[in-house]
Amino acid sequence: MPRPPTVRSSVASIVPKPGSPLVTRRLFVLVVTTVIGTTAVAADDPLPHVLDSKQIGAGRAFYGQYCASCHGANGKGAPNWREPNRQGELPSPPHNQEGHTWRHSDADLYEIISKGWRDPFNKTDRITMPPFGETLAPEEIRAVIAYLKSLWTDEQRRYQREESEKEPFPAEAKPSPE
Repeated sequence: MPRPPTVRSSVASIVPKPGSPLVTRRLFVLVVTTVIGTTAVAADDPLPHVLDSKQIGAGRAFYGQYCASCHGANGKGAPNWREPNRQGELPSPPHNQEGHTWRHSDADLYEIISKGWRDPFNKTDRITMPPFGETLAPEEIRAVIAYLKSLWTDEQRRYQREESEKEPFPAEAKPSPE
């Protein structure tokens, strides 16, 4: 008496063999849809890491001249920046991906650089970051901020961009039309 077909033999008869035209076609369709899907997502959400290299270069120079003495080369921050010093003040934080600068909007960063900052956690009333609004022009402050953004991860830049959509650069910081 003939044996009835098993599930295994039934499935084997409909599953294409590796290397067959059907498998190759399915793989091609999978790759193409993945690429198209990824491209569509990228088109809807432009990458936040596309920055102006000329502006970053200028910002790096200003940072080196005015900021690096406190915040360290390449935005590394002061040693033990999370621990208050003897005066009860927090040392200068890093501006790279290890710090928290990326959590601030463009408006906040511009104001901090322009007007200075007294960390609310400090035990002294001293302004621990001096204002640079009379030293740096608005476009120079923007260049420093562009340089800081170049130190962050894509995810950090995306978060910061979303914050800046709610709180963009103030009017005086916007580039003048050419």
